[in-house]
Amino acid sequence: MEKIKNLFTSEAVSIGHPDHVCDMISDSILDACLEQDENSRVACETMAKDDKVILAGEITTKAKIDVEQIVKSTIKKIGYTYTPKVLNLLSKQSPDIAQGVDIGGAGDQGIMFGYANSETPEYMPLAITMSHDLVKLATKLRQVGEFKDAMPDMKSQVTLEYLEGQTTRINTMLMSIQHTENYNEKEFKDYIVNNIMIKIAKKYNLNTDFKVLINPTGKFVIGGSEGDAGLTGRKIIVDTYGGYAPHGGGAFSGKDPSKVDRSAAYMARYLAKNIVASGIAKECLIQLSYAIGVVQPISIYVDCKNTNKIEVSKIIDTIYHKFDLSPKGIIDKLQLKNPVYTNTCNGGHFGRRFLDDNNKIECTWEKLDSVNIFKTLISQ
Repeated sequence: MEKIKNLFTSEAVSIGHPDHVCDMISDSILDACLEQDENSRVACETMAKDDKVILAGEITTKAKIDVEQIVKSTIKKIGYTYTPKVLNLLSKQSPDIAQGVDIGGAGDQGIMFGYANSETPEYMPLAITMSHDLVKLATKLRQVGEFKDAMPDMKSQVTLEYLEGQTTRINTMLMSIQHTENYNEKEFKDYIVNNIMIKIAKKYNLNTDFKVLINPTGKFVIGGSEGDAGLTGRKIIVDTYGGYAPHGGGAFSGKDPSKVDRSAAYMARYLAKNIVASGIAKECLIQLSYAIGVVQPISIYVDCKNTNKIEVSKIIDTIYHKFDLSPKGIIDKLQLKNPVYTNTCNGGHFGRRFLDDNNKIECTWEKLDSVNIFKTLISQ
């Protein structure tokens, strides 16, 4: 019988994409609040169109911040040169919500998913990992001046071929990269293929004879918020697992950790990653659900896709007894009151390093410090 070949695709966008510009603005405001007041309640939404930025949402904090200056400095840091006009519609958190959060309950109802597999060293699906690598490398080369004529707005897409669940080769790489008006098209595209696409393919020891698509519409001069309106939280699949795992629908950016949309999704990823790293499963999906104002999750669901060596019931029992999944428990475990959120949209929230280049805490939810808790299940 002929083996069935499957194709799977994930996409990523750069920090210059208008949606991620908004994500970074929202999280920059969050970090500014947390730097002065770790108990800040922040739900900051951003919209950008042309040179206008609208801030809306609720912030309750003792911090004294200049949101207009944060917006301007963030846009400049990303690589745009315009000076934005800022409309600030931020207000304080509703007392109806606060009364539930103040006693340690969740800031909203919802379902959150965490996922990990053994496909990459980062315990992430390969297609989304490669997609992030493409735009991160292109952005870095642009920032250091080596990628001539490139502008900040970029998108990537990677299609992989799978045979009986195993990655076999790259089928297609797609990149859409904003460029200057008077660029040399051939030099620009050759640079992308030779210095970005092939480099990432070789990083994962995969084929270099894949199909190539670069700026399929013909040109990409008008980008950023001039080409498309940006909104916080519109790239939730890019931010997580590239469509390889379910998503509960709640965005992360601009939300302090009392919002379980963010903190519980981070915790679910932490648990799934430690489970896979322990060797008791090659793949793990975790769902947590919460009710507004209720301290503990309503439900815990674990699915190891039949790769588990231990009964799922034992894994769930271990999670219940070894981990505090209340919002406070998650915040304390993962140290989520630290101002570490501004760069989380740059390369996705998961599969990142625990420490940054300066050995400062970056993503505690990527730590592997609970592996032994799950390893002990093998000997039981």
